[in-house]
Amino acid sequence: MITRYALFEGTIKEGQTEAFREAILTEVLPKWRAFPDALAVRICFEESRDDGAPSFPLILAISYPSLEAVDIALASAVRAESKEATESVLARYFDGRIHHHITTAHDTVIA
Repeated sequence: MITRYALFEGTIKEGQTEAFREAILTEVLPKWRAFPDALAVRICFEESRDDGAPSFPLILAISYPSLEAVDIALASAVRAESKEATESVLARYFDGRIHHHITTAHDTVIA
């Protein structure tokens, strides 16, 4: 499985954490869920971090069956829609940058 991560490095504007999270879940998540061939969408909101670690208020992970599926998703019209929705939320609530990483995932379920 291939997972594409978006790491939102930075800070949420003072007093806006709950509004940011709600906007991500209501305005942007539907767009991310619409990516063609997406197998899973994981939104992870930071609750704490090690002393001195950079702040990642949001980490997004979208899993796909293959690298080809990632390419198709990134070339789709949904990507432009999701980018517009994401930028709208970020402009209101977030100061920072986003970087993406594509990984090969090896999940292990511990019973």
